[in-house]
Amino acid sequence: MLLVTVFGLAVNTTLVAYTATRLLDVRYTLWRLVFVSVVSQSIVQYGLVPTLFAPFDGTTPSPDETAGAVALLALAFVCAPVIAMIMLVVWEAVLPTGAVPPVRSWFKGVRARLRRTRRYLQILAIASRHGLFGLLRGRRQLGQGPEQARSLRLALDDAGVTFVKLGQILSTRRDLLPPAYIAELAKLQDQAAPIPGATAAELVETAIGAPVGEVFSRFDPEPMAAASIAQVHSAVLHGGQAVVVKVRRPGAAQAVERDLDIIGRLAHLLDRHTAWGRSMDVLGLAAGFATALREEVDFTVEARNLAQVAVAHDRRRAAVGVPRPHPDLSDEGVLVMERLSGVPLATAGPVLAERGLEPGPLAASLLREMLDEVMIDGIFHADPHPGNLLLLDDDRLGLIDFGSVGRLDRELRASLQAILTAVDRQDGPALADAFIGVSARPDELDQAAFERALGAFMARHLMAGTAPDLRMFTELFRIIAKYRIAIPPELAAVFRALATLEGCLTAIDPGFDLVTQARSVGEAYAEQHLRPAAVKDMLAEEAADLLPVLRKLPRRLDRLAAAAEAGRLTANFRLFSRAEDRRAITDWLHQVLLTVLAAAAGVMSVMLIGIETGPSLTDDIGLYQFLGLALLLIASIMALRVLADIFTKPRDRDDAR
Repeated sequence: MLLVTVFGLAVNTTLVAYTATRLLDVRYTLWRLVFVSVVSQSIVQYGLVPTLFAPFDGTTPSPDETAGAVALLALAFVCAPVIAMIMLVVWEAVLPTGAVPPVRSWFKGVRARLRRTRRYLQILAIASRHGLFGLLRGRRQLGQGPEQARSLRLALDDAGVTFVKLGQILSTRRDLLPPAYIAELAKLQDQAAPIPGATAAELVETAIGAPVGEVFSRFDPEPMAAASIAQVHSAVLHGGQAVVVKVRRPGAAQAVERDLDIIGRLAHLLDRHTAWGRSMDVLGLAAGFATALREEVDFTVEARNLAQVAVAHDRRRAAVGVPRPHPDLSDEGVLVMERLSGVPLATAGPVLAERGLEPGPLAASLLREMLDEVMIDGIFHADPHPGNLLLLDDDRLGLIDFGSVGRLDRELRASLQAILTAVDRQDGPALADAFIGVSARPDELDQAAFERALGAFMARHLMAGTAPDLRMFTELFRIIAKYRIAIPPELAAVFRALATLEGCLTAIDPGFDLVTQARSVGEAYAEQHLRPAAVKDMLAEEAADLLPVLRKLPRRLDRLAAAAEAGRLTANFRLFSRAEDRRAITDWLHQVLLTVLAAAAGVMSVMLIGIETGPSLTDDIGLYQFLGLALLLIASIMALRVLADIFTKPRDRDDAR
């Protein structure tokens, strides 16, 4: 008997779940379907059925009452899927599918979640200890004084490697932070106790697949520098070439991923609760930082970047040195590359004086190199802060640490050239067209107002007698955001790199004028493009692009002329040619139709239930009232189908995209 009961319950549960799912045309999780099916059956079996059959008082219906009893029993059991549908729709509205992780995943990665939670609480405790917790909750604004700047620097230092690197990047963003913060964050040093030389040698041997002595004639176990992600050892190949061996610390990648998750959560918190966080675009800053740091942890990315940059530098004979990698001796945790002999630019002030080097020309050459990488090579150093720059022994500049680079294709480089040319000419309409040309044009763009805003911006910052600085980029991006112009991430990376580079240029020459120097470089690019050889190359490229079109043009003109001569020339306009548009219109029509039918059925059911005369099924329920109840169930099913579409289908379409 128990087996029969269990089997019957399973069959009924399956039927109710299947019927509810088919009528709603929505897929739900299995445990949710089982729960609502069991609850709906219990309501029907222990609540609705006893209520409907109360007039029979537990006796067997007479032959005259059998038809009515069967009809009531069928109505009761039809109510089970409807009750299940109501529960599913309400559940979906209150707690959508996916809001709670599946039960099977609750116990996966418990240790990782506990470590992340412990780290998150540790970060919050550090912020509270340094008096910064009010900033996270939006109760305080970002102050301008040195005390809060010092608190921020100490908090980032206590938080460890990832936050120290974030502070180092922020120290170069003069367009975002006040001078007091720039000065304090510049004091952050990414240092850590070195790992033992024997451990570093084992990691190197694992990467190269051979003992250290077989590859290097000398390998110094004492690191030249030790940071929290990696440490650097000097070595010499058997061929006599001096190299640098960069070794990633064990567990560094896992620690970075954990902290990046914390930074992402904090960025969402600041964006949601603070006005200063939204004005600084902390979400975009955190996303860009996470991408750059993940690339920095994976040394195969840096080796590939170094190889590509070296080829580009050789092609144009660049005056700035970059190290050459040894990919056959490297992997994701170890990088072997050429050693550049020099001193860090951040501490090169006395050396410049000793060698008689002028800081102005040196800063100008660095800016020219950066713009050459952007405008000519199409691949550029995305993080040119002072720690990544060297003054070489031959008085050249050297760039190191290519863990993060930006890339621009030919079209984006041309667009950037158009933007810079429009800025140089102070041409508001041309600048507006240049920005719109590299983004998807908003549907409701007021182009005249956009052009006027850009013109007013250039009048404020670029007129004669003004002293333009990097903060003008902040205002420019605010104008772009106001008119919903989406700048490609590649171009945004260029402006971020220029913002970072400005800190290096100011460190070399405090009086360096970035905008003025960039204008002169831009004029040089424009002159190069107007040279006969450059014009000839440009015309050849354009002709090559137009040649396939020109070949097809005579045939197409002939077909048009023949069709016009024969009177068969027609023009077709296709509405809703996209499948997505047709599907959306169809869904809307279905919802409107179901809504109208549900409303009509509901009104008719109320009218039928109100009729007290006519044939009767039982002593208390008439035939018209029974039909009204059945029609009410049908109206409920149609209304629930519309609600399920409203609550579920938009999210399904977003997931598909």
